[in-house]
Amino acid sequence: MCLFLFFPKYFNYPAKFMTFTLERQVKMFKPEGRMDLQGGNALSEQIDRVVPKAQQLWVIDLLLVDFMDSSGLVSLVKGLKTARQYNCRLVLCNVTAPVRLVLELTHLDSVFEIFNTYEDALSILENKDLAVAG
Repeated sequence: MCLFLFFPKYFNYPAKFMTFTLERQVKMFKPEGRMDLQGGNALSEQIDRVVPKAQQLWVIDLLLVDFMDSSGLVSLVKGLKTARQYNCRLVLCNVTAPVRLVLELTHLDSVFEIFNTYEDALSILENKDLAVAG
């Protein structure tokens, strides 16, 4: 497993970091803090750096995200579009209550596959079929 830390440029609020891990066919993104314009852009930049390979599972762990606005939603949707374009599967896990509310109000909770925990998301690997659901 490789671990990279990404420190966003200086913002007006304390910088949070994003963890990106690689495990075989799993790419995990773990944004922290606010998923607003800056946080959303940081996630989009991390996703853009991925070299997609068909049948990868991309997991966005939202456990440490305490706020999301439309800019954060845009980064999630762009990530989903990119994953599908390369025949990868993007899922969300550990969605906090404030983020879940935003997803529900925008009906994006029906677009994304949402798992309670990272381990639950990894259960997809047991099926050995990472084809895009839906």
